[in-house]
Amino acid sequence: MSVPAWAWIAVIGGLLVVLAVDLWIVDRGEAREFSMRQAGYWVTFYVALAAAFGVVLWMTYGGGKAGEFFAGYITEYSLSVDNLFVFFIIMGRFAVPRAYQHKVLLVGILLALVMRGIFIALGAAALQRFSWLFYVFGAFLIYTAVNLVRDHMRGKEEEVNENILLRWVRRTFPTTEGYVGSKVTVKIDGKRMVTPMLIVMVAIGSTDLLFALDSIPAIFGLTKDPFIVFTANAFALMGLRQLYFLLGGLLQRLVYISYGLAFILGFIGVKLVMEALHASHVSWAPEIPIWVSLSVIGATMVITTVASLVKARMDTRGGEAAHTKQV
Repeated sequence: MSVPAWAWIAVIGGLLVVLAVDLWIVDRGEAREFSMRQAGYWVTFYVALAAAFGVVLWMTYGGGKAGEFFAGYITEYSLSVDNLFVFFIIMGRFAVPRAYQHKVLLVGILLALVMRGIFIALGAAALQRFSWLFYVFGAFLIYTAVNLVRDHMRGKEEEVNENILLRWVRRTFPTTEGYVGSKVTVKIDGKRMVTPMLIVMVAIGSTDLLFALDSIPAIFGLTKDPFIVFTANAFALMGLRQLYFLLGGLLQRLVYISYGLAFILGFIGVKLVMEALHASHVSWAPEIPIWVSLSVIGATMVITTVASLVKARMDTRGGEAAHTKQV
């Protein structure tokens, strides 16, 4: 669809205003822990905002484009939930005080918005010029899905390895032993040093850059429209830090989420390859409509979430029964 420049400006400007209000309300005054009640309100607000945007798309450009937005938004939001689990591990590894965790997440999400915007612009331009990239994206998503299942079965998804950027920051900058409030740099004995706050921000931001390597191809498998790709990513990321605090310990109970995400990535990968073949006039290759994609993605996330919670409850009951027998 052809989106005028003023619509891009209005959407980006509106998102920046909402984020600024979020920042002013949540981060003003002394650092404090983020409550479950606050998180619930903000997550509901951001989901409602995304739903309202989808309705506006429906009224303006029709159900097809709205369906692409909702499919992309649900996919990106689902992938974000899996990312939160890694963020949870990073926070624990760097022992970030709970009162400062929302600031770390905010910086990480702002970095993610900028980096994904660049990725989307490059990806859209590349796909318009080189149509064979759809085969590459499809194969990459299928490969990622297989690796996701393998890593889950081996327990590797709980490991967070330091990337090149993080190792470079550690080697290059002198770092204080502990946190100094929420400051990222501090001067000690006339020498400027960075605090662990900067290190963990780099860890969150660079890790999200790696996550974008599968999330961006995934959404391009659902829509080729850069406007929808960008807005779906932006709305999925905006309420991410509140979702982190809302889910809390629930993240560790979503034991089947990796299987669900692997299935979604595999499905989108196959869809990309089929649509590329269909565009090349291969007669047997079907063109999968967006309503099918939306149904598959939604049903997969519901099933894996419910199955995870059921298993967690059964494990809890089994543990309680075993403890009772020992007593």
